[in-house]
Amino acid sequence: MVKKTGTLLCAAVAVLGLAGCGHNSRTSTVASSHQRGTLVNDPPLRVASLSASGLSAELTAMPSGSSLLALAGAPVCGVDVYYLKYWTVAPDNSPQLASAALMVPTGSSSSCSGPRPIVEYAHGTATSSTYNIADVTNTSNPASAESAVIAAVFAAHGYIVVAPNYLGYDISTLGYHPYVDGAENAIVMMDALTAARKALLSTFTPQTSDDGRLYITGYSEGGYEAMATVKAMQAAGETVTASAPSSGPYALEAFGDAIFFGQVDIGSTVFAPMVRTSYQNAYGNLHSSPSQVFSSTYAGGIATLLPSATPLSTLFQQGKLPESALFDSSTPTSSTGISAVDTAADELLALPSSAQYGASLAALFDAGFGNPYYLLNNSYRVQYVDDAIINPDQAEMAILNHETLTSSNVGLAASPALGLRQDLKLNDMRNGGWAPEEPMLMCGGDQDPEVFFMNTQIMAAQWSAYLGTLVNVLDLNATPSGPFAPLQSAFQTTYAGLVAAEGASTAIQAYHTTEVPFCMVAARDFFGQVQ
Repeated sequence: MVKKTGTLLCAAVAVLGLAGCGHNSRTSTVASSHQRGTLVNDPPLRVASLSASGLSAELTAMPSGSSLLALAGAPVCGVDVYYLKYWTVAPDNSPQLASAALMVPTGSSSSCSGPRPIVEYAHGTATSSTYNIADVTNTSNPASAESAVIAAVFAAHGYIVVAPNYLGYDISTLGYHPYVDGAENAIVMMDALTAARKALLSTFTPQTSDDGRLYITGYSEGGYEAMATVKAMQAAGETVTASAPSSGPYALEAFGDAIFFGQVDIGSTVFAPMVRTSYQNAYGNLHSSPSQVFSSTYAGGIATLLPSATPLSTLFQQGKLPESALFDSSTPTSSTGISAVDTAADELLALPSSAQYGASLAALFDAGFGNPYYLLNNSYRVQYVDDAIINPDQAEMAILNHETLTSSNVGLAASPALGLRQDLKLNDMRNGGWAPEEPMLMCGGDQDPEVFFMNTQIMAAQWSAYLGTLVNVLDLNATPSGPFAPLQSAFQTTYAGLVAAEGASTAIQAYHTTEVPFCMVAARDFFGQVQ
């Protein structure tokens, strides 16, 4: 879920940075209302006007850009990018100013103007507080890579794109990001959509309008937020035409249990403080002091560390975070006094890897342990594992026991006692017993070391009655077959090239990022099938 820039992403940024820019010189009115979904500046500021022919020419001229072009297809439309400011609310229901990108296709083709469908896109985990997905032509902005690919895949092919910056980023003054807080970020997504629909009426191309079709997608954290938004919109009676959440941590409780059992994912030392800050602010039940959760080395400044204007690499260098060691390599032991619990917990605490992964991933899990520098203290890890034994997540236990996941063995823990597990359960997409009412594609790869594919597998098992009809799963790593076979083959060829060029241990660290454009194109192709 942590932002890393892949080859295809870099190519897109370089290309879009060369495209023509145009700024809005019109006078706009400023709204006085702070009601949810209020557009602050109308018309919004146009920050870039990108040419389809120029974009195509530059992509063709660059080897890596040609790869993106081959994957996404030649741009059909130009793209105008607008910077929206709008009002939403924080978890405490206080009014909050937020921002978003609105990308409007341009051109004379009927696929670029007139009534067009909207794609709302939720971005992945970002550690930089300056993250602004509307800043597409500024290659120094950490959002520019993701923004560029969104423009190339969706807007340049006739989709109006709405892409919010979550609270905690860009102009937001909240002071933290409500990380994997499904209900909160669904509100932000819905409010951005409301503001964008208003902004569409006063763009430079007002003839390009909302045709009523709404597609929701996102990647990594954004995959989770996309699914949460579908859930929230269904509950509110709002129409979603189709959705395509990708590589998201949907089954948060099971995913958290797997990590505390020793399957330490890449990026865990970044995700942990962001989860802490999010849930402590929202629910106040994680601790009375950060030192109850974090080792003494890092507890002091952890509460306000991320997101930050300081680059993540600098935070590592400054000793504010360990780069990979989430846990102590000296194995702690359970002491509940309940023999069965202590025995089971000690067995899990001593296992830093899982048989379901190959040797290269097991080695990555081992990197999640260190001494003397590690992020979470031993007592808290033991408390978590004890609670997971006493109050088990059925899906994670089924995986540990090598059982086939079905709708009958993927239930949430009945009564978790630890605050973190209570919060993970609350925000787990299994919670509430809901199912999508319109077509959904879940894209990912079964060797992802950052957001484990178990998240997708668990949701697929819960929704097994809908598989192949409303619910569809795309494993980019599976034997190519069906309508997405070309994408699967292309992904596998691309990844094999990374392994050959950089070695397996380096390539696996880029696996999660490598998936991004492939899942985006899969989402677009899926949306094209659902009218």
